Amino acid sequence: MILSTVDDQGPPSVPLWKRAVLAPSALDWIRIALFVAGIGCVLTGLLPIVEARASVERIAPLMLFLASVIVLAELTKQAQVFDVIAARLALLGRGAYPALFLLCVAFASATTIFLNLDTTAVLLTPVMLALAPKAKIAPLPLAMTTVWLANTASLLLPVSNLTNLLALNKVGLSAPEFAVRMWLPQTVSIAITMALLWVFYWRRGARGADRYEPAEPEPIKDTLLFWGTAVACVLFIAAILAGLQIEIAAIVAAALAITAYLIRDRGSLRLSLIPWQLLVFVTGLFLVVPTLMRHGLSDLMTSLIGTEEGFGGLVRTATAGASLSNVVNNLPAYVAGEQVVPLANHDQLLALLTGTNLGSVITPWASLATLLWFEWCRRRGVRVPLLTFMLTGAVLAICLLPAVVGVLLLS
Repeated sequence: MILSTVDDQGPPSVPLWKRAVLAPSALDWIRIALFVAGIGCVLTGLLPIVEARASVERIAPLMLFLASVIVLAELTKQAQVFDVIAARLALLGRGAYPALFLLCVAFASATTIFLNLDTTAVLLTPVMLALAPKAKIAPLPLAMTTVWLANTASLLLPVSNLTNLLALNKVGLSAPEFAVRMWLPQTVSIAITMALLWVFYWRRGARGADRYEPAEPEPIKDTLLFWGTAVACVLFIAAILAGLQIEIAAIVAAALAITAYLIRDRGSLRLSLIPWQLLVFVTGLFLVVPTLMRHGLSDLMTSLIGTEEGFGGLVRTATAGASLSNVVNNLPAYVAGEQVVPLANHDQLLALLTGTNLGSVITPWASLATLLWFEWCRRRGVRVPLLTFMLTGAVLAICLLPAVVGVLLLS
């Protein structure tokens, strides 16, 4: 949940949503400032009202999806679904690090693919970090697995990443068609990520132990909530794969989870479940970026991305998207980049998507998911060496982009 970035160590008598409103974090203020700037662009005429309306209409279904899927994920976490799965994975590994590694990769990849990269970074990260001391596992390998795969496993489905949803509208594919086009690039991306995770963080010399001690899973507090939210997630995934509109699938699944809580635990249905920060950020972004594109940014993006076709041209496009993502953030990088890609050039648009999704692993601010992941690590006392994070992330991006773009052409 986005509100998890607010330190929840305050007085228990003050609700979390009220603490978030009264004491916004620095990141919250940036989001609010972007929203105010976007409104200012419209009021001053820098962005015509017609264009502003078109931008808002474009993202309205995406906002419904984002709000619903994050509510679904947060309620699922509260019902201990993620905790139980993580503990079971540790038991299945039977103390062997290679087995645990494969299971954690599968868990993080599936969470990203089916429930969005922010779910992996924000909800799965604390679960993994809580598992580490129980099983006497070094936390950094688990943490790096979640943050890398939150980004690099986000290509397969439209729901995996907001940028995918934006690209889906441009390329005119249904969700199943998008998955057919991207399954091979996604497979290659996860395979390369696995190899580098093992080399940099999971091998014997990096993790510092031969075996770990599996921790027994904690008892489920409420079986109705557990199974109700688990079934809601399964139905959500099935609806997406069946081709149902993603916002409808997310709303229905979230409604099922909310119904379970209305029956068993109404007190958990608080206002902080609604990710207002993310909604404010995205709305502001889709007003500010079109304004900048009208006043000079378009020429800059065209010179960076180019118009070349073929492998070299697509690698250039992906590299430009990745570079801009690590300088600014992957969402504005994609939004600005797609404005200058010809509508009929689907390969170039997907190459841009590849760069912004997979390449945003170098700087802490390259993706919103990474920013939120860093905040969780800080709150849990996990030391993340910044230089190591950036250098290994750069190696990952350099290895990923040409390989995945090449496979994208083949697919």
